Amino acid sequence: MIWQDSVYLWFLLVIPLLIAASWWYNKELDEKRKNFFGADLFERLRSGFWPLGKRIRTVCLYGGIGLLIIAAAGPKIGTEVREVKRQGVDLLIALDLSASMNAEDVKPSRLEKAKYEISRLIERLNGDRVGLIVYTGEAYLQSPMTLDYSALRLFLNIAETDQMPSSSTDFSAAMETASEAFQSGEEESQDNKAAKVLMVISDGENHDNSYDDALQQLTEQNVSVYTLGIGTKSGSNIPLYDDSGSLMGYKRNEQGQIITTKLEPQVLRNIAEQGGGEYYEIRSGGSGIDAFLGRLDELQQGEFASQEYADFKNQYQWLAGFGLLFLLIGMIFPEFKLSD
Repeated sequence: MIWQDSVYLWFLLVIPLLIAASWWYNKELDEKRKNFFGADLFERLRSGFWPLGKRIRTVCLYGGIGLLIIAAAGPKIGTEVREVKRQGVDLLIALDLSASMNAEDVKPSRLEKAKYEISRLIERLNGDRVGLIVYTGEAYLQSPMTLDYSALRLFLNIAETDQMPSSSTDFSAAMETASEAFQSGEEESQDNKAAKVLMVISDGENHDNSYDDALQQLTEQNVSVYTLGIGTKSGSNIPLYDDSGSLMGYKRNEQGQIITTKLEPQVLRNIAEQGGGEYYEIRSGGSGIDAFLGRLDELQQGEFASQEYADFKNQYQWLAGFGLLFLLIGMIFPEFKLSD
């Protein structure tokens, strides 16, 4: 036997206290009666009193209270087998790790804000398979599609711009990697009819415009491509920090001029339009990711996992029922016999 909330069992200590208080009260009452009534007179005044009925009432009242307290603790006895099904969509998140994602026009930075919003998205998912791609000029499948959201968060937390060999941005690399991941998922589950979604998160600065072929390949695989822009149109410089976190300066181009990076929404809008998805933006709030999550709920769900597991069976209903029955008996059971 195990308990759902064993702390309620401490309330059982109230029952002996109530019994002791009742005994003391009846004793004091008997002492006062002796001062006003003789034994014979008192017996005549309470003619028909039934001591056994009083004891039955007392036992039922205290027994009912005890059973209700035990029921509140949630006893679980025996086991029951339950079937759990996980349904959702196949979602790949492609996160831009180019140097421009370190810009701080969205606090604390574009990358940190994007990671925070992805974490919020993961928290609100229920049954969807999710994977993570990180990309710059190259792309890597940081986490294959999984139902283990805790593992996915670990991969997300370690995603940093300095882990990539290139600091530029190439959307085609992310799309090609996504295409391979979706194709691998199809080979593993031929019967899965879930919608396939690619969410591209970036500031929109694309240093290689040749993503049309990769995007066409995704649409042929029935993958819907959504984009999430992060940054501001006014832009910001790209800070450079040393290992201790101190600001060393700002990123410069080959001519020595400080680079200003801006959100380029048109590129992301074009990708979403050609990919059959929608374009959203993240700035100071989280409306973009919330809108995307609402759209995700409308897509076709597939079954990813169905498993059975044994669990202890909750038996509080019986105890609560008998407890209420005993309380009812304790309240209505007679203490006096009907006279003939």
